[in-house]
Amino acid sequence: MTVPFLDLARTYRSCGREIDATVRRVLSKGRYILGGELASFEAEFAAYCGSRHCVGVSSGLDALSLIMRALGIGEGDEVIVPAHTFIATWLAVSHAGARPVPVDIDPDTYTIDPGRVAEKITGRTRAILAVHLYGMPADMDPLAKIARGRGILLVEDAAQAHGARYKGRPAGSLGSAAGFSFYPTKNLGAFGDAGAVVTRSAGHAGSIRLLRNYGSPRKYVHLVKGFNARLDELQAALLRVMLRRLDTTNSRRKAIARRYLRGITNPAIKLPVVPAYAEPAWHLFVVRCRSRDALVRHLTRRGIETLIHYPVPPHRQRAYREYSSLSFPVTDRICREAVSLPLDPFMPGPSVEKVIDAVNAFRGNRGRRS
Repeated sequence: MTVPFLDLARTYRSCGREIDATVRRVLSKGRYILGGELASFEAEFAAYCGSRHCVGVSSGLDALSLIMRALGIGEGDEVIVPAHTFIATWLAVSHAGARPVPVDIDPDTYTIDPGRVAEKITGRTRAILAVHLYGMPADMDPLAKIARGRGILLVEDAAQAHGARYKGRPAGSLGSAAGFSFYPTKNLGAFGDAGAVVTRSAGHAGSIRLLRNYGSPRKYVHLVKGFNARLDELQAALLRVMLRRLDTTNSRRKAIARRYLRGITNPAIKLPVVPAYAEPAWHLFVVRCRSRDALVRHLTRRGIETLIHYPVPPHRQRAYREYSSLSFPVTDRICREAVSLPLDPFMPGPSVEKVIDAVNAFRGNRGRRS
């Protein structure tokens, strides 16, 4: 029995008839851009996130990039970002013309360390961009206190946090705006690239609606220099199908994560830490091991697929070579040690037990957990 990291075909098999019917419904209408399916999805997802407005866009990167522009962040500005994140977080800041200012992360939650943020704020700082990495909410209250005290904005990168909660409040409702990705592997995944911005501000939502559609409120009228960054009708309709199932699939992810947390007892493995304030979405189940490469080989030999999120942090990428001299010890250590175990909401029970048994059988560094 092999254990794939994620089998997206299982998602289709779980609701294939409804997906097929939805595709036929959209195609039969002949309206593919900025129609009723998008408007309905936007209303439904805003309500799910406990916010007022949702604007569907073409990807998670576009969501964050348009937030930066709608908030007036641009040339000469600085935005605080975590050192450990997918590079899209940094790219969104760069694409707006601003400068990412990285801060190291908390070694337990892998999210931005609030205790390191204040020292990075300057007169050019316009926002803190907090990432709910792996589906774990960042510690938002200390960040909000810093933002209020310095008169700057707090923005969420919620690309991996669909359904996550912080002190009972849903991701997407915790800052001035939040960017979501609906890349197919996400907890709420489309069948192609897709994303959305969620915000309480009607003004910000209005600006993003203009920006995503060539700066145009109506055909051939262009108020600003916008982009083509729209979420199409077909993806919106399919996301409506998957949104109705999100709580169920998130519950399955949580159940698998609990089995891992209870069952993995190998002292060479550091398990995820869940703070009292957090209800993770469990987008990924990331463990750490000082003998990470040996662990990956061990699991591969047993037919268990793993992935590494992320082996090279943004400040070590050629795209950001101007940051290469900076030191972020926690981020660099985690990038050497982290490995993601399979966490598919449709994993059968025997597959979960196989992963647990294989991890416990690993005979790498058997000392204290790193």
